[in-house]
Amino acid sequence: MNLINIYRYAVQGIIGAGTVSMALAFAGAPARADDTYVTTPTLTGWAALPPETYVAGSRASGGALGSTPVHGIPVPFPNQPVQGFSGGLHNKDGTYDVLSDNGYGTTANSADFLLRVHRIAPDVGTGAIDVVGGFYLTDPDGHVPWELTRADRALTGADFDPESIARDGAGGYWIGDEFGPYLLHVDEAGRLLAPPVPMPGVTSPESADRTGVKANLDTSKGVEGLAASPDGRFLYPLLEGPVAGDGARDLRFSEFDTRTGAYTGKRWTYRLDRAGMVVSDVVALDADRFLVIEHDGFLGEHAETKRIYVADRRDRNRDGAMDKTVVTNLMNLANPEQIAGFRVTFTFPLQPEGLIVLDDRTIVVLNDNNFPGSAGRYHGVADYSEFITIRLPGLLEIDPRVLR
Repeated sequence: MNLINIYRYAVQGIIGAGTVSMALAFAGAPARADDTYVTTPTLTGWAALPPETYVAGSRASGGALGSTPVHGIPVPFPNQPVQGFSGGLHNKDGTYDVLSDNGYGTTANSADFLLRVHRIAPDVGTGAIDVVGGFYLTDPDGHVPWELTRADRALTGADFDPESIARDGAGGYWIGDEFGPYLLHVDEAGRLLAPPVPMPGVTSPESADRTGVKANLDTSKGVEGLAASPDGRFLYPLLEGPVAGDGARDLRFSEFDTRTGAYTGKRWTYRLDRAGMVVSDVVALDADRFLVIEHDGFLGEHAETKRIYVADRRDRNRDGAMDKTVVTNLMNLANPEQIAGFRVTFTFPLQPEGLIVLDDRTIVVLNDNNFPGSAGRYHGVADYSEFITIRLPGLLEIDPRVLR
């Protein structure tokens, strides 16, 4: 049985989760290809985490979703799902720190989902992903000025919606949130180090409910991408949607100084290809150029546009927006080795939300499976959390400090 059939049958309950792990490890179809020079963006590795993968957290998680099974998965869940990934970082030992989303999409249904960063070990040789550690986000020192959902000050999906992650250079992390939108600074154990930092002049409906300030941003359109400058001093949060009064295709790309703990007031415009598109992650290549995922909101057979661009803030054509150059189309990747049993043209009809640069020619893309709601790979089958590596034909010309 190849990996595709394992994926399909396991989630439909024909074989069990334990069988999936074993079958992935011994499947005949390779999950990795030789990463030599390529002439077109090429899939070189694939691994996947079954949707029904749980960690100790809030028992009976997902209770607000009702009692009707979603894509064949009963709710509430037996424990906290690892869920899909909304951002990620590469560790020197080959593992990855990946950020779970807020839970189930809203403040109303995610109070029983504890916010967490997972440490995963993908093996593109076998197609398996192991969850090898991680930590929950907490506020033991009382930095959040409003009442939290839990008395123990563990942060939940009713408090924040984490969508992006960057290192702080001291072992901790910066996290971009949609509900503020805020920047959160946590230490290596996930403990909040300072009050959430709001973005000046931008208010989401969720923070409007808390502050009484009128919202000028649609719900779930806050900080979706967060890049750190090569020297680590600046952060660049990128909003997912336009602020009221801005162009329908124009997203704010702001600058935050980690030394002062404040926004600098500098801002650029990332212009979407068309209204209705969204961005889902951003990574710095050097002081001026950034990789950005831009995609439509469709899954499966309806998915059309899932692209990665180099965006240059120098605006050389003087049109008032960052210059954009397509790097790859995730709906049209070469797969000559037919990795994991997929066809020679590999498509990613999922919600791409995590972007990691491994070297000058290799990038990683992760999806958010909106557990258990997305079924983009197979109709009616809850998506796995997929991890893919892509080899590029041209050099990204990365500042070496980005890869430290």
